[in-house]
Amino acid sequence: MPANPSATTDPRLPSPSALAVRTSILGDGEKSWVELQDMLPHPATGVAPDLAIVNAARVSFLGESKGPDKDKKLLLYLLKHRHTTPFEQVEFKFRVRAPVVVWWQWVRHRTWHFNFQSGRYTPFEEGDFYLPREWRRQSESNKQGSEGTLDTPASDRLSRELAAFTEQAFGLYQQALAQGVAKEQARLFLPGWVSYYIAVCKVDAWNLMHFLRLRMSPEAQWEIRQYALAVHAIFSEKLPWTSEAFDLYLNPLTSSSPLA
Repeated sequence: MPANPSATTDPRLPSPSALAVRTSILGDGEKSWVELQDMLPHPATGVAPDLAIVNAARVSFLGESKGPDKDKKLLLYLLKHRHTTPFEQVEFKFRVRAPVVVWWQWVRHRTWHFNFQSGRYTPFEEGDFYLPREWRRQSESNKQGSEGTLDTPASDRLSRELAAFTEQAFGLYQQALAQGVAKEQARLFLPGWVSYYIAVCKVDAWNLMHFLRLRMSPEAQWEIRQYALAVHAIFSEKLPWTSEAFDLYLNPLTSSSPLA
């Protein structure tokens, strides 16, 4: 049966019935996490997702499995030569807790489907904010990137200032709620970029690989890169053949010549 996020007593934590979980994505314990909530085919069916891809490809000839060696060879061939539609037959449904600075980039991948936690219905809690452990320097060669970090005293000072800022903002948010202000308006006091939101996100295996190819790149912002690496770990666990093909032909970290 699909994982039920309500099985946990705290919806801000991963579900104990999730198919896979990665926590402390941003090094902040259980604030940042990714869980695999469901997938197609579901493990309960007994159908390996890699085999589902192969069988989808072989339907062109009304064929099915020809044994592990030939099946894996075909799957590698499919991705190498960009026969991508069979990979769209496998789907992942994740539940993710990430700050807005991550979501701002993630939602640009329009082939994903998202449903977000709403601050109009659910009040924020103290500590629902991302506080980085290090502060990166602006890159001199990349206007949208960073390189290196500030020294420890400077980073510590900025972290304390951000923590104090979020604490003050949350206090104002609580005051507004106590005065009867609607949650949809009281949240204006909260610092947007560091606020954590939970979303359910669905994507097929091909478009997941496209996301990973872009967001695992060293050129991607550090925060979303950590989430991409966590998703890649789950992807590799559930689709080992497809992950091997991805690492050979698409992964910017491991492929000698990633396909465009």
